[in-house]
Amino acid sequence: MARLYHVPLSPFCRKVRLSLAEKRIEVELVEERYWEQEADFLRRNPAAKVPVIRLDGKLMAESAAICEYLEETRPDPSLIPSDPEGRYEVRRLVSWFDDKFHHEVTSKLLYERVNKKVTGQGYPDSGNVKAGARAIKYHLDYLAWLLDHRRWLAGDQMTLADFAAAAHLSSLDYISDVDWNRSAVVKDWYAKIKSRPAFRSILADQIPGFSPPAHYADLDF
Repeated sequence: MARLYHVPLSPFCRKVRLSLAEKRIEVELVEERYWEQEADFLRRNPAAKVPVIRLDGKLMAESAAICEYLEETRPDPSLIPSDPEGRYEVRRLVSWFDDKFHHEVTSKLLYERVNKKVTGQGYPDSGNVKAGARAIKYHLDYLAWLLDHRRWLAGDQMTLADFAAAAHLSSLDYISDVDWNRSAVVKDWYAKIKSRPAFRSILADQIPGFSPPAHYADLDF
């Protein structure tokens, strides 16, 4: 069985978990206190980051690389299109969320409000929180624009791009930082992807000291 070293609210870990679940790959989840930089974990990944997965007798790190490996070794169901243009668009959007969205929103909201407390790094920086709250509006509007032109974020089929976006938004939704009333089309997209079986274990996550809003696990929110 595969083993995934992860942190429950990490969007990078959630993206990998969603890919594993969608491909019906059984996995053992092991919570990793990566910030303590224990020797065993540093041997698994000298970069001291999660996720790290043990699969096919190998240890692999970096969420994008892991998801690409899963796609190449377990191509059914496909999460990356076969045509070059479609593959480019999926990769572009995955990078958008894991880089731009993460830098402008996730790191400013989730990391300030949750990670600092969990890792003992002090109190949230109010300036960062305000910046993240402003930036998420722009990103939700961009999602709405994409979904006004497409069935899913990258095209007519659900892809890894949808999982990347949903991984970040579900983590932020756990701490009530997503205004789902800003866009009906974004809310409908999230409800659709949230109802997939692959999402079940994520919606069951519980973070000590933090309680999700009532709608968090509600499939009809």
